[in-house]
Amino acid sequence: MNCLIVDDNKMARTALKKLTDQVDFLAVKEECSSPVDAYNYLKKEAVDLVFLDVEMPGMTGIELIKNLEKRPIVILISAKKDYAVEAFELNVADYMTKPVTLPRLMLAIDRAKKLHENVDQLKPDLSAREKDYIFVRSNSVLTKIKVNDIIYIQALGDYVNIFTREKRYTAHITLKGIEEKLPADKFYRLHRSFLVSLDCVDGVEEGTAYIGQHPIPIGKQFKKELLAKLNLI
Repeated sequence: MNCLIVDDNKMARTALKKLTDQVDFLAVKEECSSPVDAYNYLKKEAVDLVFLDVEMPGMTGIELIKNLEKRPIVILISAKKDYAVEAFELNVADYMTKPVTLPRLMLAIDRAKKLHENVDQLKPDLSAREKDYIFVRSNSVLTKIKVNDIIYIQALGDYVNIFTREKRYTAHITLKGIEEKLPADKFYRLHRSFLVSLDCVDGVEEGTAYIGQHPIPIGKQFKKELLAKLNLI
């Protein structure tokens, strides 16, 4: 996994680099001393994982995450525990407090690695749309989900919630990414945050589609095409 270390403290960056060097599958590609430098770097280069300090001058690590259009997997690091709740609301892989120890770092990296493997598992291939199933990793277990069992999918940043009639699954992938895995004639993106199974749409009322008792908002730009796909007469 290619990594980026972001911390305004040079000693902290050096210490973290020494720890990550002990992990064979990690490769630190760059170190940045400010969120702005990291932002500019990530605009040009792609990495799998970012070790990101929270409290830095000018912009916090959390603010950096919110400003990234395409987010890599993030492990947040701070001298305080105060930001943990906000951090996990942003779906970071882990939140570590300083000083970082090797055992604690290994735990965080293991979580990040599992997320990274899940992304690889869901990358589209040439025959993806022809398959009648997908696999989702949940708690280190790969679960097979039949495409026909999926009723709708909700975007949550770089994650999605996949809903079937019986259960909800969470996967680390964008809505666009999983859309590319599913047959285009069966699923429609009726809102920037929702992808629905056309067969499961039970009704449409003004700006809302209903899947059973689940109301799904319809984006204005999608309404006309959705009605056409529903075979409106």
